[in-house]
Amino acid sequence: MFLSVFDVFKPGIGPSSSHTMGPMTAAADFLDLLRAHEAGRRAAAIRVSLHGSLAFTGRGHATDRAVVLGLLGFRPAEIEMDAAERGLAELAKRRTLRPAELPEIAFDPAADVVFDYGPPLPGHANGMIVTALDAAGGSVLSETYYSIGGGFVVTAAQRAADEPPSSVAVDPILWPYPFESSAAMLRMARESGLSIAAMKRANEAVGRLEAEVDAGIARIWRTMNGCVERGLSRDGELPGGLRVKRRAKRIREQLEREHGSNTAQPHVMSDWLNVYAMAVNEENAAGGRVVTAPTNGAAGVVPAVARYYLDHCVGADAARIPEFLLTAAAIGGLIKHNASISGAEAGCQGEVGSASAMAAAGLCAVLGGTPAQVENAAEIALEHHLGMTCDPVAGLVQVPCIERNGIGATKAVAAASLALRGDGTHFMPLDNCIAAMRQTGEEMSAKFKETSLGGLAVNLPEC
Repeated sequence: MFLSVFDVFKPGIGPSSSHTMGPMTAAADFLDLLRAHEAGRRAAAIRVSLHGSLAFTGRGHATDRAVVLGLLGFRPAEIEMDAAERGLAELAKRRTLRPAELPEIAFDPAADVVFDYGPPLPGHANGMIVTALDAAGGSVLSETYYSIGGGFVVTAAQRAADEPPSSVAVDPILWPYPFESSAAMLRMARESGLSIAAMKRANEAVGRLEAEVDAGIARIWRTMNGCVERGLSRDGELPGGLRVKRRAKRIREQLEREHGSNTAQPHVMSDWLNVYAMAVNEENAAGGRVVTAPTNGAAGVVPAVARYYLDHCVGADAARIPEFLLTAAAIGGLIKHNASISGAEAGCQGEVGSASAMAAAGLCAVLGGTPAQVENAAEIALEHHLGMTCDPVAGLVQVPCIERNGIGATKAVAAASLALRGDGTHFMPLDNCIAAMRQTGEEMSAKFKETSLGGLAVNLPEC
């Protein structure tokens, strides 16, 4: 399966790619299904049931709101928030949907989005069922969707057949470098003499003009960097009830005041890494525009390390950011293909762990690493996230998620530095580390996989 850089890095809104972007996409897809089906003419009402992790942490992740936005016709990549707010306000008054090319459909968000706290659906921990009813209350069309991480959605039939998401390019084209493992990636790099980024770019150019690839990657970086800057400029309290305060702006101001003074500690570079990552994830927690990297919950790691490279590394060159992102996307694609990037399926090792591996690979590449060193950097970063649980307090992507992105970024830089000190040979191959992550996720208790039923989520301050 070829996973494009534009599949790995997708613009959307917070707070969660699997719990916000995925359900929004599924709901919008169901409207398209209704339009294409004769049952659409008989649809009089819609009901949605959320299952597994979507039920247990859906309120904290604004999943119900995301479903409503999808049924209003919005999709994550193109959503215009002022129009979305107007649509939500109008629906609250009339309790009916008026989708294009379909009859008026009754829908009351308070009653028609059901959080089912029973057993999860069989295909994935993030399941939802959307059903259209006729005027008598009988089902005329129903579809089961799974939000499998990173904003990707599959139907139950696709999941059962092990088909990739419909958004992923699957045309039977012979990609120039169709690596599905890190071993194959390194072999192709040796045989071709190309970097990982160059091979990835060649794959991206199949069916696209080079200029389109360049423009698309430039848009990804502008969106990422814009999110960093917004997060660094805003303060106040994050929504959701935990009363968590934004800290990135204040920390940035402290760091700028200390710049050039003899009071700054040598580990101040870690503070910069943390503040870049926290800025992104504070924006995500507030429902702002972010880029999945590879998920929303881990969206701060890759842009933080890229900003660290530009702002603090000797010899940094902004023209190499595409190389950084292409390399990171190649690693993210391998992890998704061979394991999971879903916190509900693999824990946070699948989210921040994957992001750290991607960022480590990207940084190693732009600092002059060979393909073997890049693979080593990714393995080191992923290895030292193995077993990390996903236990968001109150189901919100705030505690421990915001700080966790900063720590993931610091691990990425440490991993890249260690790899660059070697020659690329190492004991544990990345493929084996990815397999270990998959196995660990499979055996991890559901309490620690984005259900907020264990770990930090149930060990809260009493005052």
